[in-house]
Amino acid sequence: MLSINNLSVQFGKRILFDEVNTVFTHGNIYGVIGANGAGKSTFLKIIAGEMDPTAGNIHLEPGKRMSVLNQNHNMFDEHTVLETVLMGNKVLYKIKTEMDALYLDYSDENADRIGELQVQFEEMNGWNADSDAASMLSNLGITEDYHYTLMGDLEGKIKVRVLLAQALFGNPDLLIMDEPTNDLDFETIAWLENFLANYENTVIVVSHDRHFLDAVCTHISDIDFSKINHYSGNYTFWYESSQLAAKQRAQQNKKAEEKKQELEEFIRRFSANVAKSKQATSRKKMISKLNISEIKPSSRRYPAIIFDQEREAGDQILNVQNLSASVDSDVLFKGVDLNMAKGDKIVLFSKDSRATTAFYEILNGNQKPDSGTFDWGVTTIQAYLPAENHSFFESDDSLVDWLRQWVKTEEERDEVNIRSFLGKMIFSGEEALKTCRVLSGGEKVRCMLSRMMMQRANVLMLDEPTNHLDLESITAFNNSLKNFKGSVIFTTHDHEFSQTVANRVVELTPNGAIDRYMTFDEYLDNEGVQELRTKMYS
Repeated sequence: MLSINNLSVQFGKRILFDEVNTVFTHGNIYGVIGANGAGKSTFLKIIAGEMDPTAGNIHLEPGKRMSVLNQNHNMFDEHTVLETVLMGNKVLYKIKTEMDALYLDYSDENADRIGELQVQFEEMNGWNADSDAASMLSNLGITEDYHYTLMGDLEGKIKVRVLLAQALFGNPDLLIMDEPTNDLDFETIAWLENFLANYENTVIVVSHDRHFLDAVCTHISDIDFSKINHYSGNYTFWYESSQLAAKQRAQQNKKAEEKKQELEEFIRRFSANVAKSKQATSRKKMISKLNISEIKPSSRRYPAIIFDQEREAGDQILNVQNLSASVDSDVLFKGVDLNMAKGDKIVLFSKDSRATTAFYEILNGNQKPDSGTFDWGVTTIQAYLPAENHSFFESDDSLVDWLRQWVKTEEERDEVNIRSFLGKMIFSGEEALKTCRVLSGGEKVRCMLSRMMMQRANVLMLDEPTNHLDLESITAFNNSLKNFKGSVIFTTHDHEFSQTVANRVVELTPNGAIDRYMTFDEYLDNEGVQELRTKMYS
């Protein structure tokens, strides 16, 4: 389907790719992973023809059509929603536009050309194009009253869905997507997962969403050491198998036969679990290709995120009564009652992200509610990771001095101790002396997590904690919260995070809160809850 030949990419002295040779074959879905800065997005841009490599070439099989999820949300502002989707099939759209122009200026001279175009149009199922595009939009939750609206008049989140419909329209042979789940709600992501799980053609996707990668991928394409290697299986298989391989490498005394048996047993267990999953039918081809010889240790570094408690909290954590908040004339939530008990790990979410952020800001004394009260239990120590952390990094302090602000003992103040702490959070050597102002988004979040660990709280509040983090940090963070013995209230767009950490779901709506002790998947699949959600948002 797509072959990469001797591909090299270099920026100054920095080598991203060095003579990469690989093939992406028909019918597979490849999840491209790699550390931040490894070149994931650059690779997709080169495949899409938006960027030239330093050397080498990309070859798409003749006659095959490629479609790319557009990242420029304003490119189609002058076009209607329906027309924007049709433009996803460039060849079909070009024929349609030429035909329309010739009809407007009809003459005997152009009648033959119209006839030729009509034959091509019919072969491409063009007469059904409008209804196919409308159906795709409806599947993505964009109702008919939007179909003839100009893109420029839409809010950002709806635009994202239209561009997704555009990429998927017309069943392309090769689909290229960079972070397709960004700005999508859980329902739309679930629809996309099911659509791609049954997609017959080739997909190459970059995503930080592990649930999405697990649901759709037949292969993981790992960018490491300036090369790209394909591994059969989804993200969880790649992660768990590479961890097992690393552990085995450290076990010098274990016999080769024992290691082989351990890997075979791992594959059997993993395959049995996948066979039980919702996407069992489409994932069978992935299971059949899982191979021991492909399992290798990864060079990835995972931050040591460990939340210890200074003391254990009592039974009463938080009591919220009749809490309400609004912005201008928009009601974010009202009349919220919540009693948080010891051991609760609550995923807090809303269709309006302003609601969850306002809730955290009120609980942390940074914002006044419209009405209501809240009380923290007397034995609680709270730590808060806000969605917006810019104000914490406005000094010229080094990371060592920055983190020193949050120490609790004299022993912790020692530079050797702080640098050791930062090293575990992947700030090694000279990186610990960087100034706050030059940090990337992901580095800032890792610093904020270091600050939280220093606070040794027994209640953690996390507003979109996975934003800006790479897959390694997200995975380590997720595992840490699963093991945390205290209480957590968190908001995230990461489905896997929600499903594996939370034991309770609280949804804020303009008409109150929905509160259920159940897993996140149970909440989304519960018909009674879905009926209540529709009512509470109306």
